[in-house]
Amino acid sequence: MSTAAKVKAPPEVADGRRRRGMDNRARIVAAMIEMVRADEVAPSAERVAARADVGLRTVFRHFQDMDSLYREMSLVIEAELRAIIEQPFQSGPGPERAVELVARRARAFETIAPFRRAAEAVRHRSRFIGSDYARLVRELRAILERELPPEVAGDPMKLEALDLLLSYEAWSRLRRDQGLTPERAQAVIETAVRRVIG
Repeated sequence: MSTAAKVKAPPEVADGRRRRGMDNRARIVAAMIEMVRADEVAPSAERVAARADVGLRTVFRHFQDMDSLYREMSLVIEAELRAIIEQPFQSGPGPERAVELVARRARAFETIAPFRRAAEAVRHRSRFIGSDYARLVRELRAILERELPPEVAGDPMKLEALDLLLSYEAWSRLRRDQGLTPERAQAVIETAVRRVIG
């Protein structure tokens, strides 16, 4: 074994390297999130490195490939989303609970909209994005079934209609394709939800 191999860095040096590594990783993820939030749908590794003020090699030292970086970004956004959708309800059980779900999902969907657009752009080459979104859809459906009045949740036609109305796809259609403001889109969905529940 060579002398160089035997020499270990002092603990404070090793700790400093570890802290720098963790800081660089956080900066890379933050840079990616900022760029996607600014509607840069598929930023390159070079652009992320420049935004994070690190070298390209540093990006790939922390992330095996861009898909791994998308995965890390997805975990951060999922935590933000959970903070919204898992808040305690203010309304009691009943139809108003479904209306409260509309407002809650409006906030959540506005938060994830740029990331969903980015996900769609890279979904064909990602190992994670499709399965992450499928899991989110299942969780949102489970929340809906749990919070609806039993007579509504037990009516298959109403349940399917409400699952559609309270989906990201419905929100995106109103916001992007129909050009509604968040407030107007929320009002449209609330009106439709009230009519379905009866």
